[in-house]
Amino acid sequence: MEMFKFNPLLKSTIWGGEKIIPFKHLSSDEQQVGESWEVSGVKDNESIVSNGKYKGWKLNDLVDALKEELVGKDNYARFGNEFPLLVKFIDARAQLSIQVHPTDEQAQAKGLGRGKTEMWYVMESDENASLRSGLKQQITPEQYKEMVENDTITGALAEYSVKEGDVFFLPAGRIHSIGTGCFLAEIQETSDVTYRIYDFKRQDKNGNYRQLHTKEAAECIDYTVYPDYKTQYEPRQNEPVELVSCPYFTTSVYDLTEPMTLDYSDLDSFVIFVGLKGEGEITDADGNSLSFRAGESVLIPATATTVKVSGTIKFLESYV
Repeated sequence: MEMFKFNPLLKSTIWGGEKIIPFKHLSSDEQQVGESWEVSGVKDNESIVSNGKYKGWKLNDLVDALKEELVGKDNYARFGNEFPLLVKFIDARAQLSIQVHPTDEQAQAKGLGRGKTEMWYVMESDENASLRSGLKQQITPEQYKEMVENDTITGALAEYSVKEGDVFFLPAGRIHSIGTGCFLAEIQETSDVTYRIYDFKRQDKNGNYRQLHTKEAAECIDYTVYPDYKTQYEPRQNEPVELVSCPYFTTSVYDLTEPMTLDYSDLDSFVIFVGLKGEGEITDADGNSLSFRAGESVLIPATATTVKVSGTIKFLESYV
């Protein structure tokens, strides 16, 4: 079965920057692009296939047609015709809101489908880029609400200066925000459920404040304080380096300077490659070949047993 690329879904935001268009080699006059949704099965925001036999198809229609051959037997039984991962590039020219996401159980209790566990891989960001992840001091739900009211909630959060290659895992319930100057790849459950906690008193172009979800967030926050929220790993070339493994996705990073064959014969899942740097070519066991470079994402079907990647390229690999 062939491999799939998709048309990006570009999202202009009040905090968006100018990095995504050139990074993805696009011709577009769109301004303040904060997000490019690379692979998405979110309702009304589905990715459209851009190559091959199924060009023009929506991703979830592709799942419906190909079923376990595309996503894997267990994944199809678990998720049905909704593709289970959402992949984005995010460019923050300005600070994003402080937010939190519910667990699957919390979301379903409110009729919202699924919650959201996610991860960030920081790409080439601005020199002074930073982000917030997790609590650095113990607070109660009551103290949290007071700190939102009196504009001191940022003081309770762990803040990190970031550079290319930094990784953060964000299980549902972890309070977080992407800071000014960050450029990153985000991999998450297929869900668009976000509870906005604090938005720095920003107004939109009509002078309105964006809606906050203080009460809902208070019920979802994990108030546990951990010593470090940054994922520690040792970068290596020409071999996989696992970054995150959780019930929703497993993600590794590859930094290849020579050809490498990846064996997926025992994996009952699709695989997504997310290009970070360089360019190369992907060839499967059937001889199907696809060019691949930074700024592109490729969906490899569950039927693929081996995939050879050649070229000088750095990319993320994710599967469920």
